[in-house]
Order: sequence, then C-alpha cells, then structure tokens
Amino acid sequence: MKARDLMTTSLVVVPPEMPVAGVAQLLASRGISAVPVADAEGKLLGLVTEGDLIRRLAEEKRGPLGWFLALFGDSRRLAERFAKAHGAKAEDVMTRSLVTVEEEATADEIARLMEKHQIRRVPVLRDGKLTGIVSRADLLRAVLAPPTVAPAAEATDTALLQGVLAAMREQPWVDTFYVFPDVKEGKVTLYGFHRSAEVQRGLEVLARAVPGVTAVEDRTEPMPFFLRASL
Repeated sequence: MKARDLMTTSLVVVPPEMPVAGVAQLLASRGISAVPVADAEGKLLGLVTEGDLIRRLAEEKRGPLGWFLALFGDSRRLAERFAKAHGAKAEDVMTRSLVTVEEEATADEIARLMEKHQIRRVPVLRDGKLTGIVSRADLLRAVLAPPTVAPAAEATDTALLQGVLAAMREQPWVDTFYVFPDVKEGKVTLYGFHRSAEVQRGLEVLARAVPGVTAVEDRTEPMPFFLRASL
C-alpha cells in the first residue's frame, strides 16, 4: 500500500497567525495530538504538536548566571526555544523541520522514516502542498487489512470501512490512534483499545449507524496503563 491509500485526508488545518491558545483548545476539543499549519495556498509550513505546547509549560526561567551561560550556547537553538516558549501564534511554536513523503511512498518506506526519526506522523505532499497525513494508526490499519476477496465484495467493504473511519474522525471522543475497524461482508469488527465502557458502547452505536453495515462485533480491550500515560 502507498501513502495515497493510507493517509487521512479529512484534516484540521490552521493558519500560521492562529493564536496558540486557540490551537491548544482545538487539539483538546477534537481529541487530536497535532495540527498542520499551512498558508492560504495550501503549502505546509509546519506542525503544532502536543509536545510543542508542553514545552511552553516546561520552560524554566533563567537563573542569575543564565545570561552568562547563554553566551556559550547555540544562539539559533536558544532563539528557537525562546520563540516556542513565548510565541503567541502557531507559526511561533510549530515544528518546522518536518519529515514528509509524496503520495507514491510505500507503507514500508513510511514505517522506516517513523522509526528512524522517532515520529508519530508523516505529512503527505503533492507539488509541495499538503494532501494528507499518515499516522502510526494508519500504518497499523494496513497491517490489519483483511486478505484479498472477490472484487465486488472488496469494493463494498472498502466503502463501508471508509464510512466507519469518516464517522470516527468526526467524533472528538474516538481514539483513532488505538481503534482499528475492519469490514468483511458488511460486518464491522472493532480491534484495539478503548478508554471506558461508555466509549466502547459509543463506538458500537457509531459503527451500526453507518448505512450498509449489517453487524458489529467489538473486540476492543481496555486501554493499558502505559498507553493512557502516553496520551
């Protein structure tokens, strides 16, 4: 599978001048961990991640010798750190050095990039403009993809799967990184982890509401503590 088959295209994109407080509220309300920053022409400028915002909280004030020790530091890194800690707009705090791929990049290539650079997501570009994002969850869905079936059934199940995924992305309480739906002959099977019994029930109701779904089987498990701690 290639990036164009894996990527999420229903993206929330913010302009570079958006206030940091608004970006933080957007991440929290949508239940997402990062948001792309793009200009009016769609050119990708950077990503604002939870890590970028957390660094603002972790920034420490300089001690009495801070000004002296700063003389021996990398001025570019110090300036960038200051901007991230005190900037008021998305362009001030966003991560600018991004690892990106084109639409024809394969799943293996993307996985190697994520492993090499220790990142959770890779933007997909076409002629320098953002067309989607491939996340770790998207790669996992590729691994869990069902075997090849008859063309007609495959087309129908693929359409249903896309419908379920679209419905999941619309809901801020759905952990799309950790819930992996599969569709076979109209039946939706949910794999992965859920936060609570309420979320578990909500997922089942959401999947059943997608037109064409004939049945829903929930095989999700309670989210382990180490995953909760990483959210």
